[in-house]
Amino acid sequence: MIEHQIKIERTARYFTLGELNENTKTIWFVVHGYGQLSQYFIKKFVNVVDSQTFIVAPEAPSRFYLDDNFKRVGASWMTRELRQSEIDDNNDYLNTLYESLFKNRDLANIEINILGFSQGCATVCRWFGAGKIKCNRMLLWAGFFSNGIREVIEPEKLKNVETYYIYGDKDEFLVAYPEISEKFRATMMEEINLKVVCFEGKHTVDEPTLKSIIAGF
Repeated sequence: MIEHQIKIERTARYFTLGELNENTKTIWFVVHGYGQLSQYFIKKFVNVVDSQTFIVAPEAPSRFYLDDNFKRVGASWMTRELRQSEIDDNNDYLNTLYESLFKNRDLANIEINILGFSQGCATVCRWFGAGKIKCNRMLLWAGFFSNGIREVIEPEKLKNVETYYIYGDKDEFLVAYPEISEKFRATMMEEINLKVVCFEGKHTVDEPTLKSIIAGF
């Protein structure tokens, strides 16, 4: 048996909040986690929008049913199958989205913030690591990289990017093995200039915490 791969064209979707126009000063890319859909994830950022803010929520192209009744649908950025191909495809997809939105637009006076949640953390790091996009701030929310930050991006690429790591003190995916989580954060702090924010809560984008972080920009 011989495995083969072929490049195909697919249709991806994304959702937005606000308007991209001459008044825009801040753009957010918000990237959901495993099993989520961007149409619901973007609702976490409704209170971030104003007349100068534009928010983009790309959706992972691989979808699946979450329940036995085949009603709830979620999406995933990648699995271990065809791992590198999926990483490359995600980068191509996000780069295409970025270029289509900002073609012929001057971004010199616009701040671009990128937020990844859970599985989306690795996705945004790999995307930015490809070196084709502008990023003023990177918010890594409740992500975990089993082999450390270097698994998803060269830390040097974040040296001029204001980078945050945000997590809940009761996050069911991060606090089950506290010694591993603590070592993970400590290692990241050694390799990049990281601002760590811990909030009271579980594995979610906590809106009051998000609002507080943004107020400090």
